[in-house]
Amino acid sequence: MSRPRIVIVGAGFAGYRTARTLARAARGRAEITLLNPTDYFLYLPLLPQVAAGILEPRRVTVSLAGTLPDVRLVLGEAGRIDLDGRTVHYTGPEGERGSLGYDRLVLAAGSVNKLLPIPGVAEHAHGFRGLPEALYLRDHVTRQVELASSDGEGPLCSARCTFVVVGAGYTGTEVAAQGQLFTDALVRAHPLRKGMRPRWLLLDVAERVLPELDERLSGTADRVLRERGVDVRMGTSVKEATPDGVLLTDGEFVGTRTLVWCVGVRPDPLAESLGLPMERGRLLVEPTLQVPGRPEVFACGDAAAVPDLEKPGAYTPMTAQHAWRQGKVAGHNIAASLTGRELRPYRHKDMGFVVDLGGVKAAANPLGIPLSGLPAGAVTRGYHLAAMPGNRVRVAADWLLDAVLPRQAVQLGLVRSWSVPLDTASPELARVPDGRERRETDTASGGAGAPSAGGRKAVGGGGGDDTSRTITSPTPEPVRSEPAKRNRQAAKPAEHRQDAEQSRAQPAPTRSAPTRSAPQEGDR
Repeated sequence: MSRPRIVIVGAGFAGYRTARTLARAARGRAEITLLNPTDYFLYLPLLPQVAAGILEPRRVTVSLAGTLPDVRLVLGEAGRIDLDGRTVHYTGPEGERGSLGYDRLVLAAGSVNKLLPIPGVAEHAHGFRGLPEALYLRDHVTRQVELASSDGEGPLCSARCTFVVVGAGYTGTEVAAQGQLFTDALVRAHPLRKGMRPRWLLLDVAERVLPELDERLSGTADRVLRERGVDVRMGTSVKEATPDGVLLTDGEFVGTRTLVWCVGVRPDPLAESLGLPMERGRLLVEPTLQVPGRPEVFACGDAAAVPDLEKPGAYTPMTAQHAWRQGKVAGHNIAASLTGRELRPYRHKDMGFVVDLGGVKAAANPLGIPLSGLPAGAVTRGYHLAAMPGNRVRVAADWLLDAVLPRQAVQLGLVRSWSVPLDTASPELARVPDGRERRETDTASGGAGAPSAGGRKAVGGGGGDDTSRTITSPTPEPVRSEPAKRNRQAAKPAEHRQDAEQSRAQPAPTRSAPTRSAPQEGDR
């Protein structure tokens, strides 16, 4: 008798946890396949520390093959999903096409950058959802400080030393907090003109920083940012972005060469391509994480609208904590569905939040106890070490080295501006040199003339903006969309790649693909 085939689309928080839980429960009695464009699980909460030069990139990546030995890894991006034929069609990293048959399917495609209809933002801003974006930001910030040091003075020097972060949720707050410390360290090696220091602006239309948290934790983060020199402006956002700076909603024009877009995320377009009932771009599921009318299909993480049984009528927010814990429930329920056992609904209980503000500063409320300063910093880093499925010793070693040694202020130039456009369906992949995106060859990948279901990928698995900063347990768990234009920048000639700003200003070809631009719950 052949083993049941289980295909998991996406290796983010939800997909990775599903695969790990299912592999342990199945014990070789099922064929588990994980479809993902990269060979690693990305621990998103520590990405700001990669951009700030504290952690090396591989520290926040966990090998899928190394930690999921009983799971078959297939590198590729999901395209068309044939629900009736129970087949997932995908495109591999070198353009090859393939298909995977399944008896059970788990959709854990995650989310992508949320776009707003603000002129110039798609062309001049960069998101913060993947490793390429973090590496680009680290190089870009380093380059701006180095160029400002050699420029001497004037408007251009001031613009190079001004960094604007839009979105005061978890990610934006941590990027601004870590960024200010990073640039202060850079100017010690590359002194600026007398009386000048790097300037970071944190903008949000909300009334306070970290609106998802209680006012005490929000106040702690706000105070730390302001004491550090970050210009925190609530009730303010970007009205227009240009190559020379940003026009704010209060009428002020701020000269800058750096615009970091952290306003939140939207569900991956793969979900809406299935033609199933949706809720604000997310696939509607039952409390057991099954798709209504399709008991063989499960969905979890950011791409799924999971009923919140603690708040009747509501859905769980798009956070990594929910994705992580939903992945565990999905794994158990799939195993139960194969043996005829009863499926259990997804329930959750938050046990606190943690926000790393850089250095020894943090804000946390484990078990409802508000903490700040060094105690909060210890709790925050301890939680991250416990929550990571790998690399704990390496991460702890990097933290120790950062505490006693100066940071390496160098730019490697591995990721250019045109490689990480804001409007991308694959933030975890840098744009390839010839300007193509692999999923553009997805069309009819499973049969003659079959349309691509969104031309999408297998990524993510959840995380929203607050990634894994909610303490959930002692053992860490962490309307149909309308098609919209998607920015597709082509690769630039070699002579235009010397400076990122040149490539940022260049127009990009567009290609239609299903997207979702409506705001989601809060700032994630």
